[in-house]
Amino acid sequence: MPPLSPATLLVLVPLLPLVGAILTILLGRVLGSRAHLPAIAGIAAAAGAAVMLLLATANQVGSPHGSHQEPIRPVEMISTLWQWATVDEAYTPAADSAAAIPGTAVSRQPSDARAFSIPVALRLDPLTATMLTIITCVGLLVAIYSVGYMHDDPGYPRFFALVSMFVFSMAMLVAASNFLIVYVFWEAVGACSYLLIGFWFRKPEAARAAKKAFLVNRIGDFGLAIATFLLWMTYGTLDFHDTLSPDGTILPGILGQTRLADAAGIVGGVVGTAICLLLLLAACGKSAQLPLHVWLPDAMEGPTPASALIHAATMVTAGIYLIARTAPLFVACPGALSAVSIVGATTALVAALIATVQNDLKRVLAYSTISQLGYMFASLGTGTMLGFTAAIFHLVTHAFFKALLFMGAGSVMHAMGGVIDMRRFGGLRRVMPITAATFLIGSLALAGVAPFAGFFSKDEILATLHARGWPDAHAEHHDAAANPAVAAAV
Repeated sequence: MPPLSPATLLVLVPLLPLVGAILTILLGRVLGSRAHLPAIAGIAAAAGAAVMLLLATANQVGSPHGSHQEPIRPVEMISTLWQWATVDEAYTPAADSAAAIPGTAVSRQPSDARAFSIPVALRLDPLTATMLTIITCVGLLVAIYSVGYMHDDPGYPRFFALVSMFVFSMAMLVAASNFLIVYVFWEAVGACSYLLIGFWFRKPEAARAAKKAFLVNRIGDFGLAIATFLLWMTYGTLDFHDTLSPDGTILPGILGQTRLADAAGIVGGVVGTAICLLLLLAACGKSAQLPLHVWLPDAMEGPTPASALIHAATMVTAGIYLIARTAPLFVACPGALSAVSIVGATTALVAALIATVQNDLKRVLAYSTISQLGYMFASLGTGTMLGFTAAIFHLVTHAFFKALLFMGAGSVMHAMGGVIDMRRFGGLRRVMPITAATFLIGSLALAGVAPFAGFFSKDEILATLHARGWPDAHAEHHDAAANPAVAAAV
């Protein structure tokens, strides 16, 4: 059997969890205690496909040869599934539009009008491959853990259907190559989060936490909706990638190679800054940054596996992904980059201080998550290649060690009969040695102690912040933020 092509694998990663969710819904009652099988099988297969995509993408980026390095080659593969909507002559660029096709003149002639085209297209590049691997691998580990954690719950099939649907929605969000499709699955991820936080909906605290998360995230989602409108009005397209017009000319996408090759194609000024600040508002909602952080601690009322999956490893990283994906827009607007750093640094400090006075184990981990996400925002705000790389690197390491800590907290909860107040803990190491060892590993990684993963990713963030503040001492890392193409290889 010939190996599957990257285009096929890219489609399979979101498709397989969706099939698992549908089968769980249809066969859940029949399967009973084995209702987890379709969901776990779908997520496991998707994780395998994502790892193969990651390896294939890494091989295309560039490799060292002797004492010299190959230049990093942009990797971009677009797989269009179908055309969702097309409206002819929907946009005519202004004669002085800064978003015009680089190197060509623009007029107000009707023949220059562009169609409003929304393809359901998936984009494979290094950022997509990395995010898909995190989502599916962490999702698989959490789903396996949930088999034991949720085994006596009457909503057992419903839980696994929601987990599988969440993995599908998140995979589509990071793989989509159009801002409107991103918005659709941004909302789908929020809906799955709402349903998982309020999974025990008969419990008043869980119902209130779900409503709070839903309402607070609507503020951020409003920012993304307005940013999408502004992007269409400014660029005349919502596609990330370049497309061909009927006459064979290239229509540059917002994040396509044609536009990235010419810095003049990225809109700055008031309009560009407004778009970036609206995207930042959306990111603050999903990633629980100040002042929209208030929903995440209360979201711990949901099942612990849901906390591990959504509020530690995947959904809350959607904001990081959004800013990293739109990095060329941000680096063209220094004011917006400063706002990203200020929000991130403030959140990292405030959330860490709040965590020190919490008694609930899961709330400590929730505030720790908010603080770690603040580190990532601060790194993104540097606007340098090293900064974007460090933020995504910490996103990867944090996803695994924070999911480990939440699952360890769930193990403690089970052993303590539902008690999560740390003031009532003591002597658990002797009766739960495995949980104690794994929790210690996760804690050391979180604290940034060598040689655990958190040390390396946090060290990169500190290095990029120092390099941005004192560029003369780090001349080799001083890749000026004035060049939007710097961020394209993230």
